[in-house]
Amino acid sequence: MIGEQRLLSFHRGLEEDGYEVVLRTPGDALQAEDYAPDVIVLELAENPEVKRILEAVQTGDSPAVIALVDPDRLSAFDPGLGVDDFLVATASPAELSLRVRQALWRRTGVDAKDIIRCGDLEMNLANYTVHIGGQPVELTYKEYELLRCLATNPRRVFNRETLLNKVWGYDFYGGARTVDVHIRRLRSKIEAHHGTFIETVRNVGYRFRVAP
Repeated sequence: MIGEQRLLSFHRGLEEDGYEVVLRTPGDALQAEDYAPDVIVLELAENPEVKRILEAVQTGDSPAVIALVDPDRLSAFDPGLGVDDFLVATASPAELSLRVRQALWRRTGVDAKDIIRCGDLEMNLANYTVHIGGQPVELTYKEYELLRCLATNPRRVFNRETLLNKVWGYDFYGGARTVDVHIRRLRSKIEAHHGTFIETVRNVGYRFRVAP
């Protein structure tokens, strides 16, 4: 998101809906090289930096751009600016979240609700893929289902018996330590040099860690 302080309410709303949000001012947006957004939410203003930002993202692999427009500037809004969508700045955070979701769908063909991101980890629930730092990770079916169960319920603590029932089914006759073995294998594939995604809750079970 690129704009000033009034974007904070939108910022919080998008984060609550599961999006990873980086807030920049127009002056520092072009200097930042530590992120590659899928969607840019840009507050239109009479600022030369805004025009430079729009010019900079007009490439084949550019992110979608959603412009926030003041109600009193609607008549002067230029559809040739190169934005993909626009929203009146007085709209609700829920409406912006829907526009972001639509923009991602148009760009990727994947519903944003099917994507889980946490740090370097990206999980696509629609095509059963997992990437770490942009690189694909090969998981077994049980490893994937175990990660999916945890990642779609962030912060929730699961005991081993619950995970066994959800991933292996009620007819599985193996012991609860089966979960520990698969968690260990899963961690070895997704956590090496990329931080902790699965936390152990002592004497209880496991939970998926949400990035701060």
